[in-house]
Amino acid sequence: MKQHSPHGTPQRGAALFALLAVLSAVAAPSRAADTFDVGAREIDDLKAVYATVRSTDEVAARVRTGGTVASLSIQRGSEVKTGDVIATVTDQKLALRIKSLDAQIVGLRSRAETAKAEAARQEQLAQRGFAAGAKLDEARAVSEVAANALKSAEAERSVLMKQVEEGEVLAPAQGRVLTLPVTVGAVVMPGETIAKIAANAYVLRLELPERHARFMKKGDPVLVGGRELSGDDLPTAKGTITLVYPELQDGRVIADAAADGLGKYFVGERVLTWISAGKRPSIVVPPAFLFRRFGLDYARVAHGDGAVDVVVQPGHRALLDGGGEGVEVLAGLNPGDRLVRP
Repeated sequence: MKQHSPHGTPQRGAALFALLAVLSAVAAPSRAADTFDVGAREIDDLKAVYATVRSTDEVAARVRTGGTVASLSIQRGSEVKTGDVIATVTDQKLALRIKSLDAQIVGLRSRAETAKAEAARQEQLAQRGFAAGAKLDEARAVSEVAANALKSAEAERSVLMKQVEEGEVLAPAQGRVLTLPVTVGAVVMPGETIAKIAANAYVLRLELPERHARFMKKGDPVLVGGRELSGDDLPTAKGTITLVYPELQDGRVIADAAADGLGKYFVGERVLTWISAGKRPSIVVPPAFLFRRFGLDYARVAHGDGAVDVVVQPGHRALLDGGGEGVEVLAGLNPGDRLVRP
C-alpha cells in the first residue's frame, strides 16, 4: 500500500510553505509598528489652579419712575433677554391724575366745540354785515384759547400715560439675574436698582503667585477640568488666556481666560484648571503601550531577545511629536528604551 505524506502531495506542501512566507512578509511591518522608541522632549509644565467663573459685564436694571413694586417676573438665577419686562412699578397718584385729566378733557372739548361754533356764527354774521369785526375777532380768540387748552390737557395726559409705561422695568442685557434686592410691595425711587444682571459673556478669573507672571501671556492655552469639584484630574475642555492684568494684587497676578460652555456655570463657581508655567523635559508615550495589572501601571520594555514589564508612573495627557494623544510618564522609563505593545 502506498503511504501518503502528512502534508499531502509535494505540490500541496510547496504551496503551504509559499503561503507561510507571504504571511511572514505581511506581518513584519505590523510587528515594527508594535514598538515605540522612548525619547525626551519639552512639554508645557502644567500647574493646577482653581479659577473662578466671572461675568465680564454686570449691569443693573433700574427704575425709571417712583412707586410701588406691583409684580416681579424673575428670581435669582433666572435667564432674561434684552427688553424683557422683569418688574412693574405702579403709582396710585398717576391713576388719580389721569382720571382728573379725563374729566377736564371732556369739559375742555365741549368748550372748544362751543367756541368754534360761536366763531363760525360770528363769521357768517360779519359776512352779512350784521356783526362788528371786533366781535368776530373776540370769538376767534376764544375758540383758539379753548382749542389750545384742550391740546394742553391731552398732552399732559400723554405724559402721564408715558410715566405709567415707564413703570415697566426692562432687562438691559441678556444674561442671568444675580441679585434681587426688592420684593413685591416695596417702595422704590427713580434710579433705584431692581436687579443686577450678569451678561452671558463669562470668563475664568485666574489668580496665581507673582513668580508665574513672567510665564503668562495673552493667547496661552488653558485646560479646564470638570464642573464639579469631584477630584477628577482629567481636563474636559480647552480655553485661551484673553487678558493678563498689568497690576499685581496682594502679590498675585490676575488673568482672564475664555472657554466654551461657561454659560451653564454659576457666577462665582470654582473650576479646576491647568496653565503652563514654562517648559520642562518629559517622556510622552502612546497610551496603548501602557497597561494596568494588580493596581499598578506597567510598560513592556524590549530587553535582549525578549521583553520585561516595568512599573511606571503615568501623569497627565500630552501630545506626541506627531500630534497624536499620549500620556506623560513621570518615572520608570528612560530615553532610548524601546517599548513593546502588550
